[in-house]
Amino acid sequence: MSSVYEHTINDLAGKPLDLAGLSGKVTLVVNVASKCGLTPQYTGLERLHEQYAGQGFTVLGVPCNQFGGQEPGTSEEIAEFCAVNYGVTFPLTEKIEVNGPERHPLYQTLTATPDADGDAGDIQWNFEKFLVGADGQVIARFRPGTQPDSEEITSAVKAALPS
Repeated sequence: MSSVYEHTINDLAGKPLDLAGLSGKVTLVVNVASKCGLTPQYTGLERLHEQYAGQGFTVLGVPCNQFGGQEPGTSEEIAEFCAVNYGVTFPLTEKIEVNGPERHPLYQTLTATPDADGDAGDIQWNFEKFLVGADGQVIARFRPGTQPDSEEITSAVKAALPS
């Protein structure tokens, strides 16, 4: 399987985001949306990012408008929403598609990974999470309802961090 860090994607400002620059970090990749019932998960994602950033961890938010049109904003609107409402400091990418024929190559790699029940394939909804190891390989997949501060996610992050 290819490394997640081999893919290219733009940041929210439209500039190339060097995923290879995340190599060596543990990363939680999350497809995000501003107008979703799960949007308050931004709070837990930011807290997780702040708690472990000094240990080689980051969250990578990936805006997507494929689920109920819940991320309709422009890049500027998304950035402002995240900063003002949730104090987001982790990186955000351009808005992409995570399912279907226009699925971004990053998500081609991510969706090949099964969740705890052994189910791989399409993203179910906003805030599906993938834990990526420092080597760029996907370690775990967490479905949208799994809270960022859940024991399931925090224990997986701690186990993946360099000792």
